[in-house]
Amino acid sequence: RDVERSRGLGDVYKRQELWRAREMSRSRLIRHCRALMIKQYKRRNAPKAIMQDAESVMDRDILTIVFARRFAAYKRANLLLKDPERFETIIASKTNPVQFIFAGKAHPKDNEGKELIKRLVQFARRPKVRHRIAFLEDYDIRIARHLVQGADVWLNTPRRPFEACGTSGIKAAANGVLNVSILDGWWCEGYSEERGWRIGDGEEYTDTAYQDTVESQALYNVLENEVIPCFYERKNGDAPDQWIKMMKESMKMAMLQFCARIMVDNYEKKFYLPVAKRFAYLTADNAKEAVILSAQHKRLSSQWGKIRIERPVRKIEGPFRVGDSFEVTAVVNLGELDPGEVEVELYYGNLKTVDSIADSQSEKMTVKENRGNGECLYECTITCGASGRYGFTVRVIPRGDDRIKFVPGLITWA
Repeated sequence: RDVERSRGLGDVYKRQELWRAREMSRSRLIRHCRALMIKQYKRRNAPKAIMQDAESVMDRDILTIVFARRFAAYKRANLLLKDPERFETIIASKTNPVQFIFAGKAHPKDNEGKELIKRLVQFARRPKVRHRIAFLEDYDIRIARHLVQGADVWLNTPRRPFEACGTSGIKAAANGVLNVSILDGWWCEGYSEERGWRIGDGEEYTDTAYQDTVESQALYNVLENEVIPCFYERKNGDAPDQWIKMMKESMKMAMLQFCARIMVDNYEKKFYLPVAKRFAYLTADNAKEAVILSAQHKRLSSQWGKIRIERPVRKIEGPFRVGDSFEVTAVVNLGELDPGEVEVELYYGNLKTVDSIADSQSEKMTVKENRGNGECLYECTITCGASGRYGFTVRVIPRGDDRIKFVPGLITWA
């Protein structure tokens, strides 16, 4: 019992120590933020009263959310401003207050990005929020260093699917910062409810204005209902246990899944070593295999244009139920190529619209009859894994290794 009790106390001390480190990092960030705000006002020759006011912006004890990145339109720095009154209410809460730090730059010719900054600065002048929202100019690696260490939450709101990666969130996670993000870029792989929050469910929209409206409401909801209550859930004034658990999971995730060592290991195992082995195989015995491969490539390229596929035929009309099966046949003229040099596949799936397929799959077809002069009848049977109407077509690709299979132009569709 004594051992178990000592272990329990040890866990408590560790949690408290981690939380103290989080509070110290946040305090350093607030000090740095105040110093930068004063510099910004000095450059504009602001009155003394405003300079003194800048010395008290932000609070070192409340939830601090950071949005720091390029102010490109698709990154949607204005998503929080879709409902300014609701955003103001979130910030100015007397029981669970929140403060926001924005940092970033827009390209000199990106007028839309500059307009986003202008709107944020104008909003930050509102009397109820002016001490709890700041915009830091000249965002660079020095400012980023303080932000990724001192933030409680790293906010990322790109318009899916345009985010390439968003690696600033990984750096923040390694410092125990929790991510709140659209499921795009690295957060598609990194997200788990044990270590952060998602905005929406990864949907993609054709109407961007509607997308912004829907996801702004999702952002307000996740802040009000999940993030803020989790941060302020304190028992007897202690540190927030659930928040600290998520911090630990966030740090483990960043260091185990997204560190440079893992990246290099993956490149080595998935690419460099297989390529080295393949090179040795192709160049052995006076490059015998490379010569064969080159000849195969030349033959396929010269004869591929002669391939013709007639309209595929299904024996039974749909719609189908789960477990039903149907047979499809297609006449394929390969010209001077042999059936052993190609693969004929049925491409199929449930009809989404008249001319598009949802959840597409492919099935290899086999030669039912070789009619001579390059003409073959191919067939295959499909067992339905879902009910509904099915659409399908047939394609021909080369048979061989990945290099041959995916040579541009060597594919023919019915």
